[in-house]
Amino acid sequence: MTTIDQVIAEKIGSWTINEWPVGNFVLCVIALVLSVVLCGIIGIERERRGRSAGLRTHLLVGVGSCIIMIISIYGFPAIVINGQPLTRDVARLAAQVITGVGFLGAGAIIHRNSGIRGLTTAATIWIVMAIGLACGSMNYIIAIVGTGLIMFVLTAVRKFETRLNKKAPLVSLRVEHKSTIIGELLQIAQKFGCTILDLQVELCDNGEVQATFLAVSNSSDFRTNEFLAHLEQLEGVLQVGVINGHKL
Repeated sequence: MTTIDQVIAEKIGSWTINEWPVGNFVLCVIALVLSVVLCGIIGIERERRGRSAGLRTHLLVGVGSCIIMIISIYGFPAIVINGQPLTRDVARLAAQVITGVGFLGAGAIIHRNSGIRGLTTAATIWIVMAIGLACGSMNYIIAIVGTGLIMFVLTAVRKFETRLNKKAPLVSLRVEHKSTIIGELLQIAQKFGCTILDLQVELCDNGEVQATFLAVSNSSDFRTNEFLAHLEQLEGVLQVGVINGHKL
């Protein structure tokens, strides 16, 4: 099966100027420019949301992956042994890129008292690597369509996710060290018809206790503000808040 990208690559790759084969050079330039544009779009979205891995990081990962893919295809001359060309695996360098960028994405994940942050940013670092590899392998259509789908996930799906989080807010609760409010917390949750899930308790350096949990409700009109107000009235509670967009 012949794809549109293969047809484009064959036509442009056959270009010559005074018997100089410039087609491959043009393909490489298109791949690099396209990777800058597509990875830059994703990087701008992360930059606007104030993530530590923003525009420059995504551009570097995407363009670097594109360059390595180009080198993997064109950078090594064909080796002929006894008149027969030696077959080589052009995807070997790409496989190493996937592993290496995975470690880079892990560095964007941060564990704090309020939970784990940076998972989406780590995923976008990984996906711009894939877009860069697609551009470098001359799969332009796949790279463009993939970028469009990623932007749809980062924008439109975020709004849908926010609506879901209203029914299951991630609550952060800071209390005194000697406070015992678990029983009272369960009573309030029962009163509002919600279930406490993923309860995590951590002792802070100043002796206070930080607790985070999901307040999951099956009701569409869960009164989050009223629920938080009841928690604030408990003895020993120092601070109550909701971590919006906890899947970052």
